[in-house]
Amino acid sequence: MKGSTYRRCSCRDPKTGKELGTSCPKRNSRNHCTYSVRQELPSRGDGSRRSFARGGYGSLKAAQADLDHVRALLGLAESDDPEGIDLIAEMLAEVSRERSPLPEVEETRRRLNAGQDLIGSLTVAEWLDRWLAGKRIRKSGLNRYETDIRVHLKPHIGNRRLDRLRVSHLSEMFTDIRDANAQILEDNTQRRAAIDEMATVPWKGVENRARRKAMKAAIDEMPPFRRITGPATRQHVKATLRASLNDAIGQQIITFNPAAHVEIDPVRKPKALVWTDERVTKWEQTGEKPSPVMVWTPQQTGAFLDFVAEDRLYAMWHLIAFRGLRRGEACGQPWSETNLDTHSLTVSSQLVQDGWEVETSEPKTDSGFRVVALDNDTVEVLERHRKQQDADREKWATAWVDTGLVFTQEDGSWLHPGKVTDLFERLVAASGLPPIRLHDLRHGAATLMLAAGIDVKIVSDTLGHSDTRITRDIYQSVLPHVGKSAAEATAKLVPLQRRAEAELAARKAARAAQKAKAKTKAKAVSKKKGKGKQPKK
Repeated sequence: MKGSTYRRCSCRDPKTGKELGTSCPKRNSRNHCTYSVRQELPSRGDGSRRSFARGGYGSLKAAQADLDHVRALLGLAESDDPEGIDLIAEMLAEVSRERSPLPEVEETRRRLNAGQDLIGSLTVAEWLDRWLAGKRIRKSGLNRYETDIRVHLKPHIGNRRLDRLRVSHLSEMFTDIRDANAQILEDNTQRRAAIDEMATVPWKGVENRARRKAMKAAIDEMPPFRRITGPATRQHVKATLRASLNDAIGQQIITFNPAAHVEIDPVRKPKALVWTDERVTKWEQTGEKPSPVMVWTPQQTGAFLDFVAEDRLYAMWHLIAFRGLRRGEACGQPWSETNLDTHSLTVSSQLVQDGWEVETSEPKTDSGFRVVALDNDTVEVLERHRKQQDADREKWATAWVDTGLVFTQEDGSWLHPGKVTDLFERLVAASGLPPIRLHDLRHGAATLMLAAGIDVKIVSDTLGHSDTRITRDIYQSVLPHVGKSAAEATAKLVPLQRRAEAELAARKAARAAQKAKAKTKAKAVSKKKGKGKQPKK
């Protein structure tokens, strides 16, 4: 196909405004003109012509290099591949129109062989919108994805081309997020200090009122209190992007997922700690919890259940404390899946909170669908609860809302998971026990099962974990006396000379103490007998 390079003078006649072209008196000057290229491209299916044209080259060598580049791209498609020829021709025509850089030959060859678009004009924002629109998951999950995309991904990398997204771009994004966190913390500190200072200014007095007014105006000009983007949120943002880019790879839009290779700060999940006497004492003195995840001892759990024995939702607290149901699972448990005759219940639904709205949903994972065995005491508790619910149904008569759930409001309607959490926190505070979260009752159930010597696989199945490793990772802490017993049993397995000598010395000391005790007792008896004798007359 025809293609050529040529010189071009852009000078114009000052009177007519037309280009002078070859009549320009400076045309023969060495650096006066620029060079252009033109390459005919294969015609379209309807017979219309198309070409690649570009100008502004400073030298003939540069123009010739681009012309050779265009011809190399045209040569990528075999002569018996009309579809490939048309794709490359359309790509070059678009590059010419948009005046964008010529694509690399090898990258174009790879895209052509992989069946991908040769022109990667799709932006990250456009792809994320398309990906989110195609997701078929529950509403709360969609909202979480949408928040990650709207708040973090679009503002930082949304305008970048999807096929040119690199690991370095993501590293810059997370660096910017950390920098923003530092600024948020500083702004929050300044605003809090200003509010605290204003609180010290009295309300009475003209000067004081004027000062308070000025200080309030200054506070209003400050940035509002904001939450930082913590490590867990950053990990979720990364996971959202990684999932979307994996789908882009599956659709052959890209071949590399930079989100799988970017390194960010790991999330250190807090370990569950038991409220020992020492920790309780420190909490009473300082008000500080040793860990965000705290577990009650069996005695503390029993004290709480005794304290709430008359609460209308006692059966729920009891079930979570002993069987480890999640909050949403307990709130959404139906009577139809609760068989007290066989001492079991099947977890098949839950109530999930989206903002403040509540909706019913299936368990999040396949492992969430499970059968949970019930002990005799729990069965009795649930039977009493059902009798009370039957009495409430009769009391409300036609106003009763028949949801079919085990735990409901007084009129039979759904329990709001958020309100259940608030109620639990108030009950804990009123009991005087060290604080735990409602979810920590579930942690406590797991710890009690492990402490009772139940196999970790059974504990994992009861809790609805997909893998026993999750159970081990979360519930590494056990009750102190159980840990000590395990340590003693382990130590006794290893024969040590010093231990044997210590045990022998301990036995000798015990025997010596026993002999001394016997001797002392014998003397006392002898003395008593001596006192009892009558003197001879």
